[in-house]
Amino acid sequence: MATDEKKVFKLGGLPWWQAVIAVALCAIPMYWGIQSKSMVGTLCSCFALAVILYELGERLPIWNNYIGGGLLMAFFGVALLKYFKIIPEEALENINRVISGDEVNLLEMYIIFLISGSVLALEKDILIKSFAGYIPTILGGLLFAGIFGVAAGLLFGVAPTTTIMKYVLPIMGGGNGAGAVPLSNIYEQVTGDPAANFYGFAIIVLTIGNIFAIIGSAVLNTIGEKVPWMTGDKKTLVRGGENIARDDVKVKSTVEDMLGAVVLTFACYCVGRIMSKKLLPTIAGAAIHAYAYMIIFVVILAATGLIPAGVRAGAKRIQSFMSGVLGMVIMVGMGADFDIAELFSVMTPGNVAMALAIVVGGAFGAGLIGYVVGFYPVDAALTAGLCMANRGGSGDLACLGAAKRMDLMAYAQLSSRLGGGIVLIIASFMFSFWLK
Repeated sequence: MATDEKKVFKLGGLPWWQAVIAVALCAIPMYWGIQSKSMVGTLCSCFALAVILYELGERLPIWNNYIGGGLLMAFFGVALLKYFKIIPEEALENINRVISGDEVNLLEMYIIFLISGSVLALEKDILIKSFAGYIPTILGGLLFAGIFGVAAGLLFGVAPTTTIMKYVLPIMGGGNGAGAVPLSNIYEQVTGDPAANFYGFAIIVLTIGNIFAIIGSAVLNTIGEKVPWMTGDKKTLVRGGENIARDDVKVKSTVEDMLGAVVLTFACYCVGRIMSKKLLPTIAGAAIHAYAYMIIFVVILAATGLIPAGVRAGAKRIQSFMSGVLGMVIMVGMGADFDIAELFSVMTPGNVAMALAIVVGGAFGAGLIGYVVGFYPVDAALTAGLCMANRGGSGDLACLGAAKRMDLMAYAQLSSRLGGGIVLIIASFMFSFWLK
């Protein structure tokens, strides 16, 4: 009996025919215009799209091993369905509102639980080593992104200062809301020229860079599989760190432990909000995101050993559920918010070549410096390089999903948030010197 059950073709853990019926039942209200606008109704639409696309991405030859697997298929698949108007407009609006809107925002919940789970499960020594070497790794990525970008710019007759200001800083700035937008504001304050004039071009090169970062993440995963010494267990940056037993392996968590992990995660998130909104919203003129403060606070708690091992294991257990189940839903939301037409419209040879050079330089520099400070080069290039060159939170998810390394979310967010803050500080000085 057990042998027969193993032979059944499954989708999402269900026998294929049960999964198809369930997906159809979830999709019917969406296409009939009667799907509830509540979170439950919207999640029905998300799962109707996610299950089939995810399984397709996991099973499609070449795509599953070299392009990014199920999560990236959910992202690009929904973006294409949106482009060809196969998904009802009302459903897209509901998905955007629930996944990343101001009122519900499942994306935010997803990220904070990935942060707490990925940090709390690490042993103290590995934790301290990884975060101590991370800022130099980010700076290495920034340096080589600038070098590669300037070299490509010279080939197209673009001055180095223009390349740095209009290409390198927007791409490596930590995304849109935390990068391109404040960069535009700095530009306006320094020059008096409307911020929109800078932003209009910054978002173009950032969009191109984001695509290359996602594709590059899948390439890094392939490199890691072909060259084993360049990566570890996909859960830690530090070389040899995978040989030390993690708390989530050594300890069995209870439901009560998981409750403690939930309360702790929300408390750490609130610390981040308090710091970023009231106590220390800027450092050297650069706004610091709540996620950056949250990561720092979670790292401090984990390093002090104050958190019970059961709660730490519970946090990791919740993270596993989030990345394994909710991850495909989040990627549907990211695809629903992605405009493929916008991407096609800006793919000029010069923009493409310079954006590619910057992204490759960022990954190379982060991988090189990461190796010097004791990290695996593939994982350092991914988190401190490519996650600096994407569109922030949604880009981090796409990159980590393509690289099959969701456990590295805390490092990815540190790049997007704290690394983005570093870029803003650099931009403040460069704009002042070069544009005044």
